[in-house]
Amino acid sequence: MKNKRTTASARLDPVRRRLLQLLTTKGSTLQAASIAMGRNEAYLQQFVHRGTPKILAEDDREILAEHLGCRPELLKHGRSYRLSTHAKRPPPPSDAYSAPVGYSVVPEADVRLDPDAKAWNGELRETGEAWLFADSFIRHRLRADPGDLWMIEEDGDSMEPLLSSGDHILIDVSRTVPAPPGIFVIWDGIALVAKRIEHVPHSDPPRVVLKPVNSEYDSHERPAEEVHIVGRAVWVSKRL
Repeated sequence: MKNKRTTASARLDPVRRRLLQLLTTKGSTLQAASIAMGRNEAYLQQFVHRGTPKILAEDDREILAEHLGCRPELLKHGRSYRLSTHAKRPPPPSDAYSAPVGYSVVPEADVRLDPDAKAWNGELRETGEAWLFADSFIRHRLRADPGDLWMIEEDGDSMEPLLSSGDHILIDVSRTVPAPPGIFVIWDGIALVAKRIEHVPHSDPPRVVLKPVNSEYDSHERPAEEVHIVGRAVWVSKRL
């Protein structure tokens, strides 16, 4: 039988889960933080477990962030990062999880469309989960910037046996050009999926081929401008 507290915690949104993580790191409690905010001692207990209020007011976020030693925006709902080939991606909120010195936190992205959205707007949304990587590994082995990395969970069998459903793929969102060919995560109109992508030589306008690894699936050739490449896969976590 599942622990009721664990089950309830799993239903919390990313901001409420992050608040609990920050309190644990700080060695504080919901009651102590509520009092530090100048609120009644049950204020944050009701916010986290009863959903009242639905979101924290700006003034409350600033005071609470000061108590926790974090940035106020980490307690704000609706945080997301827009992908752009013309601008630097904001760094993942490593201080939200109190990463040790020499390590960076990589957020995990939700592979599905926001249920309230009619179409994908080009933004990656956090699931509230995060992965910890050594900075030396990121910079020297992956040759990447921590702020450009996101973790994506593979869903489906089109990349079997290379990638299996449930594997976690680390992607670099600054690398969206399939030269050289490689494994990329793309938006297929429904979800974020992994595909091997190759540029078609001498094609004008440029075209690419999307190749599954699983032989039961067909390859598809598309104009490059129609393929929304989110990032190149640089590392994978697999269950043995």
